[in-house]
Amino acid sequence: MRVSGRNARFQQWEALLRNRTKRQRRGEFLVQGVRPIAMAIEHGWQVRELLYDADVQLSGWARKALDTVRAERFAVSRELMHELGGKADTVPELLAVVALPEDDLCRIPAGPTMLTVVFDRPTSPGNIGTLIRSADAFGASGVIVTGHAADVYDPKAVRASTGSLFALPVVRAPSHQAVLSWVADVRADGIGIGIVGADEHGALDAAEYNFTQPTLTLIGNETNGLSVGWREACDQLVRVPMSGAASSLNAAAAATVVLYESARQRSAAARRRPGSWTHLG
Repeated sequence: MRVSGRNARFQQWEALLRNRTKRQRRGEFLVQGVRPIAMAIEHGWQVRELLYDADVQLSGWARKALDTVRAERFAVSRELMHELGGKADTVPELLAVVALPEDDLCRIPAGPTMLTVVFDRPTSPGNIGTLIRSADAFGASGVIVTGHAADVYDPKAVRASTGSLFALPVVRAPSHQAVLSWVADVRADGIGIGIVGADEHGALDAAEYNFTQPTLTLIGNETNGLSVGWREACDQLVRVPMSGAASSLNAAAAATVVLYESARQRSAAARRRPGSWTHLG
């Protein structure tokens, strides 16, 4: 099907980019960028529609996606693809409409090595995407976004995740109570998950906390930090030590530091286990 004017179908796609309510009502979102689209396909997300530039010769990657992905295909004029692409200086050759997954905490694998990150009431889609990217990079088992927050499926969040949104479970929860109920179930199954919050007034440096155990790591709102409910739920508060003039770290940056420390401890513990060996150079 060819789309060359701002018809009802185009307006639906435009709404998916700009309107959170429309995304939720339709149960889908528009994905921009080669890597995010490739990751969505690779990780088995449901691609409902593929939009391609009708006015250029497509790359081998785009042709392969159109030939192999079971989705409705639309040839869209170059002008309209530019409008939907999100960048002033380039026109995407391919865009994808992808189904939203269920916000079910059971999507996050629970086990003795679980490391799950909670982002409490974030206001910046870019920070959400950056945190998801860091969580993926440092081996987290999932990300939970709680409370009244920016949208995980906002185009800015999806782009900032550089495809990591599609590689690990990201679940939205209405409040800390819903997550704590899930934590109680995890603990009832014999997994001793600890809850640790990142806070500038934490009693311990992040390096002093034992992240080798199953852990739920909490990152607070960019301005106000963790909610009272989350603070009360914490087993421990940890801080990122700073020595410069900065009064605080960006929330996603603080999460990245804590996630790196978690990965460092876990890697060191794995090397110490019987049967493992370390190359000495």
